[in-house]
Amino acid sequence: MTQRVVSGSAADSPVASKIDVKWDTHLETEFFDYVEQGAVAQPSQSVSSPLASWRLFQLANTAILANMAADFDELLAIEHVQGFTPLPHQVNTAKRVLQELRGRAILADEVGLGKTIEAGLVLKEYLLRKLVQRVLILVPASLVLQWTRELNEKFRIPAVAQKKAWSWTAYDVLVASLDSAKREPHRSIVLDMKWDMIIVDEAHKLKNAKSKNWQLVNQLSAKYMLLVTATPVQNNLQELHTLITLLRPGQLGSLADFSDTHLSSPREAKDPSFLRQRVKTVMIRNRRRDGGVVLPERSIHVLPVTLNPEERRLYDSIAQFLRKEYRDRVENKGSLLPLMTLQREICSSTYAAMITLERMKRRAQSSQAEETLLQLMKMAEEVRRYTKVETVMKLLDGIRDKCVVFTEYRATQDFLLYTLRKNGIVAVPFRGGFGRGKKDWMKDLFANKAQILVATESGGEGINLQFCHHMINFDLPWNPMRLEQRIGRIHRLGQQHDVQVYHLATNDTIEEYIVHLLYDKIRMFETVVGEVEQILQDEKHPVSRFEKEVFKVAMTSSTDVEAGERLLSQHGEGGHRDAPSKGVRQ
Repeated sequence: MTQRVVSGSAADSPVASKIDVKWDTHLETEFFDYVEQGAVAQPSQSVSSPLASWRLFQLANTAILANMAADFDELLAIEHVQGFTPLPHQVNTAKRVLQELRGRAILADEVGLGKTIEAGLVLKEYLLRKLVQRVLILVPASLVLQWTRELNEKFRIPAVAQKKAWSWTAYDVLVASLDSAKREPHRSIVLDMKWDMIIVDEAHKLKNAKSKNWQLVNQLSAKYMLLVTATPVQNNLQELHTLITLLRPGQLGSLADFSDTHLSSPREAKDPSFLRQRVKTVMIRNRRRDGGVVLPERSIHVLPVTLNPEERRLYDSIAQFLRKEYRDRVENKGSLLPLMTLQREICSSTYAAMITLERMKRRAQSSQAEETLLQLMKMAEEVRRYTKVETVMKLLDGIRDKCVVFTEYRATQDFLLYTLRKNGIVAVPFRGGFGRGKKDWMKDLFANKAQILVATESGGEGINLQFCHHMINFDLPWNPMRLEQRIGRIHRLGQQHDVQVYHLATNDTIEEYIVHLLYDKIRMFETVVGEVEQILQDEKHPVSRFEKEVFKVAMTSSTDVEAGERLLSQHGEGGHRDAPSKGVRQ
């Protein structure tokens, strides 16, 4: 189809100043016949310019096409996007949502396959057909501007970012932070309104039916609803019931009925095939391996790290302290969360552990506990070399290209940034405490000036970094879906190079086993949703329990090696497993 921009005096008209008018030769003959017959643009009429007549003709043509396409077999939205061409799997997903799922669905494509595009196509289609007017899009705060820009620039949808309380009633298409929407005075305003369509990005944040997130969305009134997440299941299969209940209450029965009918354990289905078929009636998941979507390969490397003597002494001393403290707190029904935090921090860095040690010292209930914690802090201060940091520096020396380094802890992030800058490497941070504008600024700095982006877990959500193809996971989250979210920041549509991912795992610590123990959750996910890209190295390794269960085994074992053996024996049917190989390509 040929197009040309209208020029001359008509281009200076008030109409032309507001719209980008293009001449469609497919309609040219019909239009001139229309004008010659005197149907429009008579001198006595208020609308007299050929340009205005052409615009009216286009609008009439669009209206006729909309009436002819009432069954969604052909998407009107395809002709209204700009700057990109939707991929076949995105178009097919939009059609299925519109035709089969009646506008209420979970979009659960693997990370990086364009779930936002699919949601945008569905929304645009409904807007063009006048089936929706008031639309609320709830996203993490860091993604509000990104969603707003994409809807405006790619779909020509006049979306507005919510900023003040009055914004809720002032605009038809509003993009807002879920955290803002659930707080007063916003919550009352949002719930009082009638919405035609609701879209929730990163919808795994709704997995807990007791959370304020879930309760807000559950009370919203809307005919159409899309839940967008690459990880609809993170911890147990009951989370599926929680999400599906938002879309189609009662479809899976009560939670008790769902568990009795479908689950042999919280993470295992009685009949995976049957449950998968039921889930498909409300969820769509596209995978890279299904064909039609070609991404560069990803290579996964698990790098063992051996602690130096000072680090080993500190780690063993903290592990001994944790086991004793764990027994005391279990007996006295005290909080175990600080202990779990410290266990994970010491696998990250001495600096991360120091913060929790200091906090625990201030809250110590006895002089003996206070003295023990003080000694541990002194041991931490005696550590002068940091093996993990040295490993990162050696890696970066070989990479000599842009790289994202992920850590779960702010103290570790700060120390990494200090070390990188000390060695003349330009690095920028990315973390949850930054406002929307600063996050965009950090991304731009990384794209154009800095070699390294050091991100905390918030950086694993939503930000797109296809211009980078190296990633180092300084420490591992105890949740495989969060790990996949991290990797999906660089291994996604638009990536032009093979992706290299490095996991650091400390020998003879519980972290050494986490690489293997995460597989329980991966296989649980695969049972009913579909395969997750290989996010760890050895797919033959045994699988684990949840974070609390891993922590409990670690605390009730005399050593981490014993804890690892217990976990591998428990989940690997009593047999040892081979050590992972050096790397796997996909």
